[in-house]
Amino acid sequence: MIKKILVIILAHFAITSYAQEGTSSPYSFYGIGIPKFKGTVENRSMGGLSVISDSIHLNLQNPAAYGELALTAYTVGTSYRNFKISNANESSSGDNASLDYLAVGIPAGKFGFGFGIIPLTSVGYELNSIDADGRELRFDGSGGLNKVFLAAGVKLNKNLSIGLDLNYNFGNIENKTILRRPDVQFDTREVTSSDLSSFSMSFGVNFKTMISESLELSASVVSKPSFGLETDSTRELATVVISDSGQEAVIERQDVKVEDQEIDLPAEFKFGTGIGKPRKWFVGGEYVYMDSGKFINIISTQDDVKYEEGSKYKLGGYYIPKYNSLTSYFSRVVYRAGFRYEETGLNVNGNSIDEFGMSFGVGLPVGRLFSNANIGFEYGQRGTTDFGLVKEEFFNVSVSLSLNDKWFRKIKFN
Repeated sequence: MIKKILVIILAHFAITSYAQEGTSSPYSFYGIGIPKFKGTVENRSMGGLSVISDSIHLNLQNPAAYGELALTAYTVGTSYRNFKISNANESSSGDNASLDYLAVGIPAGKFGFGFGIIPLTSVGYELNSIDADGRELRFDGSGGLNKVFLAAGVKLNKNLSIGLDLNYNFGNIENKTILRRPDVQFDTREVTSSDLSSFSMSFGVNFKTMISESLELSASVVSKPSFGLETDSTRELATVVISDSGQEAVIERQDVKVEDQEIDLPAEFKFGTGIGKPRKWFVGGEYVYMDSGKFINIISTQDDVKYEEGSKYKLGGYYIPKYNSLTSYFSRVVYRAGFRYEETGLNVNGNSIDEFGMSFGVGLPVGRLFSNANIGFEYGQRGTTDFGLVKEEFFNVSVSLSLNDKWFRKIKFN
C-alpha cells in the first residue's frame, strides 16, 4: 500500500513543482533564480552539512551514501518561509510555502539505488521603478528549475563507498516587463517564457574509519561537472491597458522570434570531513567551490550584474542522548544544529551578494523500525541595505518524514 501511495505523491509532486516558485526574492530576478537547498531537513538543520551518511537515512547530496543503506527509505520534505525585504528607506514582508523533495532509496546488498525529484532554483519577484520623467517600469517573474534523478552507490569495503547521480533538469521561467509613461494612453508589455532542459551528473565518494575504540572519522567528496542548459524561449510584445485593479486588457500583440541558446551552468566541487561517536554525536565541516565566474545569463541581461567564483562554508552536527533507550522517548530524539556562510557568486553594482544562516532541529522517532519525523528551523540573511541594494531576512520552518521498510526478505522453509 505504501508503494502505491508513494507513486501518487511522486506524480503530484512532479506536477506542482513545475509551477511553484517557492521564493519571493528580488535577487531571483537575476540568472535562473535563487538556488534551492538540495538536501533533506536533516542536512539543513546542521547548516547544510552533507558529510554524514548512515544505513537508514537518505543523503540527497552525495550518491555514494546509497551504498550504505540497510533498509528501504522514503523521504518527503516541505517548508514554510517568512521573510522581510528592506532597503535604506522602506521594507515589506510576506511568506510562502513549498514542497522541497521526494525520494526513495533501495538497498541491494553492497549496492544501493535511489530516485526522486528536487527543485533546483526558484524565481519569484515583483519589482518596479519610476524615473525622474515619471516613466514606470514593472518587473514580474515566476518559475524555476527542477531535477528528476536516478542514483546508485556501492560499498566497496567497510570504509569506502562511491556513487553516481544522473539527473534530468527541467523547468520554465517567465519574465514580464511593463512600461507605463505619463500622458500616453496605452502601456507596453513584454513577456518572455523560457523552457529549460538538460542532463547532468555528479560523482560522490564516502570514507569512514575508526580512529579509536569509540571515535569515527568521516570524509566525503562530491564533484559535479559543468553542463549545458538548453533554452527554448518565446517572446510576446503587446500594447495593453491596465485598469485600477491591475487587470491587463490587450489592444494589440505580436510575437518576436528568440533564438534557442544554451546556458553553461557552473561546475561544483564539495569536500567535507568530521569526527564523532557512532549513534551518539558528530561534528563536521564542509567547503563547496562553485565555478560560477563562467556563468553567462542569456534569459535576461543587465549591465550592472556579473558573476564571480562562489564558495560555501558549513559547520554542524548532531547529538543523541541514548539511541536505544527503552524508558525515555526524548533520549532517542536526535538534536541537530549548524551554521553556514555563502559567497553566492552574484555581484550587483560592484558588490558581492553574500548569505548566511543559523539552523537547528530535531528528529522525532515515529512508528516501527527507525522511521522519524524531522523538524528544522533556520534564520538567515541575504544581501545588504548598503550601496542601494536590498537585504532579505528569512525564517524557515522545514518538516519531513523519513520512513523505513524492508522490501526484500529471504523466504525460509521448514
